Amino acid sequence: MGTQTKIVVIKAKEIIYTGIFLVLGILLIILLINMFGKEKNEKTETTSKYNPGVYSSTITLGENTLNVSVSVDKDTISGVTIENLDETVTTMYPLLEPALNEINEQITVVESVDDITYSKDNQYTYIILNQAIKNALEQATVTE
Repeated sequence: MGTQTKIVVIKAKEIIYTGIFLVLGILLIILLINMFGKEKNEKTETTSKYNPGVYSSTITLGENTLNVSVSVDKDTISGVTIENLDETVTTMYPLLEPALNEINEQITVVESVDDITYSKDNQYTYIILNQAIKNALEQATVTE
């Protein structure tokens, strides 16, 4: 009972194909680990959008100068008020107060001042107030 020697013939083509598939398999595994592993390893930093406080901007309506004050928390806008608003301004610009009230209702719900919706009837009042709010928010924005 003698042992017979077996000769295995491996073609070079098969070795090359196997090597290529092994390299592609390893690259696929590394890619999947990088894509889905990052979510677990990332640390979410809580950065604030605004410096908390009250910031103001001015608007001029006719001969009257009004201060638009925007109060902000670290991530949200708390409210908008108009200072120096007297009876003559409200008489000359009757849509000013209703527009401000609508903005205050929407400001805590929307993410950006640009997302505030308004009617076509008093769009110019909203545009003026919206620009004044943006000017005040530029002062409040956190710079890194």
